[in-house]
Amino acid sequence: MGLQKGDLKDLVYNVFEIDSYKSKMGNDKDIVTLSFSTLTKESGEDLVDFIEKGYNFVLDADVTAGEQSDGTYKVFVEMERRNSVAEEINDLISGLRSLCELDNFKFRYYKSFESKPVDKEMLEQSIPLDANSYEQTVNESNLNNYKNFFNRSYLDTVEMNESTLKIAKKYKDPLFFEFVDFGDAEECIKNIPGKLDLMESYPEILFLTKYVGDYNISKYGDSLVFENDNKALVLKRK
Repeated sequence: MGLQKGDLKDLVYNVFEIDSYKSKMGNDKDIVTLSFSTLTKESGEDLVDFIEKGYNFVLDADVTAGEQSDGTYKVFVEMERRNSVAEEINDLISGLRSLCELDNFKFRYYKSFESKPVDKEMLEQSIPLDANSYEQTVNESNLNNYKNFFNRSYLDTVEMNESTLKIAKKYKDPLFFEFVDFGDAEECIKNIPGKLDLMESYPEILFLTKYVGDYNISKYGDSLVFENDNKALVLKRK
């Protein structure tokens, strides 16, 4: 008997990533990869079985043998990069909404800081549909990738789980932040409520600079701003 409505309730995370991982079947410019996080390996295997049996446009689906550093298991799905792929992903998520009893599925493109609601139009706007547009999009998305933003840091771990950013380094306790905003530094700072805090925030800024590395870090009200080149990441401590 196949999986029924609600069988994977509370076992699949609502945020998945697109084109964040390399394809094992071909060139990344030709293959779209999806990555889902599941609570257990068994739920990952069930998700793979559901996808492979229900969607003939899926080239391959697989679950990781071991758990990830955050305790979850990854399910990878590969599809052909073509004009219909946004509609196909939207159809796939429609099936998962019932299976997982989740209405609020969101996606991140290329490990973006920001997650977006899943619908056909948003997917079409975000996913490159051919090889040429893929390479252009990846190049433009470089610093928007939450891994790449911290490419000059001392960090060993950078992870996003829904709207929570986790950073960590060896022999130190991890730090957790709520994602607020990301974009051009001048525009992000202009949109932050609260005034620049130079005096009271100095110990916290000093600690974060030693923890993260050579980044320009400032605080406006309860919002922390990390700058890399002309990009800014706005976070709040959790």
